[in-house]
Amino acid sequence: MRLSSIFAAVTLGVSSVQAWNRLDKDNAALLVIDHQVGLSQLVRDYSTNDFRNNMLAHASIGNVFNLPTVLTTSSDTGPNGLLLKEIRDMHPNATLVRRQGEVNAWDNADFRAAVKATGKKQLIIGGIVTEVCTAFLALSLVDEGYEVFANTEASGTFDRRLAEDANQRMEKAGVTLMGLFGIVCDLMRDWRNTPGLNELLPYLDKYQFAYGLVARHHAGAIVNGTLAAVEEALI
Repeated sequence: MRLSSIFAAVTLGVSSVQAWNRLDKDNAALLVIDHQVGLSQLVRDYSTNDFRNNMLAHASIGNVFNLPTVLTTSSDTGPNGLLLKEIRDMHPNATLVRRQGEVNAWDNADFRAAVKATGKKQLIIGGIVTEVCTAFLALSLVDEGYEVFANTEASGTFDRRLAEDANQRMEKAGVTLMGLFGIVCDLMRDWRNTPGLNELLPYLDKYQFAYGLVARHHAGAIVNGTLAAVEEALI
């Protein structure tokens, strides 16, 4: 084979490789891993208030996009504590697997069955602590052939260095690392979709207030604003 032909074949092969795993709301499920009141006290890479918001935002993704949702706790009769009440209230009919010993949720037969029962191949996960609850499960799911998306804002641990180490380990194994805004925008894809603007704007105003401020500013400018002539030169 001529060198030019070999080069063309190689180039074609490289160009056909998919550059990213795109979330598909019709093929995704949400996993909430050990977001418990006791374990939450271990999180130091986020402030307590911020991480509470992130946990609730993560759980709420399931409701906004009508995703199958599986909840699990680790030794919730001991110091790890109960799953946050707000999360339980969000998902009264979701499967809740109460693990009494397994550190890696995938080692629990009931949890494995619940995940498989969703019938989805893309799994969005977040848990405490990042290098154990999130990473162990994420790596196991990759081994099982799932596409795994770790919500880095809904995974917390003792310090930032441990989070960075865990995220590097997961990413090296093929886990996609994403934050809240990226996850919901990828699931939505188009503001004209359903869920779209009407569903996502209230969600973002509640959990990602920086974007809520953008919408509030726009609304306020139209309803209650005046335009100085000099401002017209800025747009």
